[in-house]
Amino acid sequence: MSITVEHLPKGVSLVTLSIETSRNGLNLESTKLLSDTIDSLLEDSTTKSIVITGSGKFFCSGGDIDAFASAIDDGSISDLVGGLTSILHPMELKIRASEKVFVAAINGSAAGGGLGLALCADYRICVPDAKLAAAFFSLGLSPDGGTTWLLPRLVGTQRAKKFFFDNEVWNGEMAFHYGAVDELSESEKLLECAIKKAEKWGSWAESSRRSTKQLIDASTSTFMETQLEFEKLLITNSSMTPDFAEGVSAFLEKRNPKFGEE
Repeated sequence: MSITVEHLPKGVSLVTLSIETSRNGLNLESTKLLSDTIDSLLEDSTTKSIVITGSGKFFCSGGDIDAFASAIDDGSISDLVGGLTSILHPMELKIRASEKVFVAAINGSAAGGGLGLALCADYRICVPDAKLAAAFFSLGLSPDGGTTWLLPRLVGTQRAKKFFFDNEVWNGEMAFHYGAVDELSESEKLLECAIKKAEKWGSWAESSRRSTKQLIDASTSTFMETQLEFEKLLITNSSMTPDFAEGVSAFLEKRNPKFGEE
């Protein structure tokens, strides 16, 4: 069970779940490892964007069913499920609030909490034959991993409800058609496309990235008056950064801005 991190040019970090981790699902050990990996990258000032992908035919298959079965047998299932969500959910909140851009390169099946991880990213690129599934209903569970918050914002409330209640499985083309993923790519070009998107989105000013992510998430649950005050606060803060001064200078000098440089 392992997760590898490659630091690429232009501030991109590539996080790859091993075949064992992506195929066998999330247990306490692998979820903690993933959370620790993300925390480390969030604290790394040289990382501007993060690409997350799986191995083989799996992006991340969700909860470890064998671990669930063992926990049911010994009576510790509530501790296990509570422990998993207590790691997974705070990690997702950090991803959504961070100035770093997250790109999910969905190389294969994404289910349950693994689907939540993919949906939590800022941009999703998917292979056509990937499988996206909630899978909670077939196990007698309610959803987690942020899927009931994230999916309706991407595909609409009723489409999301049908996805859960009909226990649907979407391939990459269906997910793209519904709006759950942003782009389709053949397997051999998936990482290239994901890294290119991570480079572009990560090249913008830090305050632009962080503030826009926060504002868009807030927009669906606030009145316009509240949203305008939030925008006022964040753009005022952004205007006092070196990146804004650089952006203005670059505009006047008719050149591309170089953000992140003093």
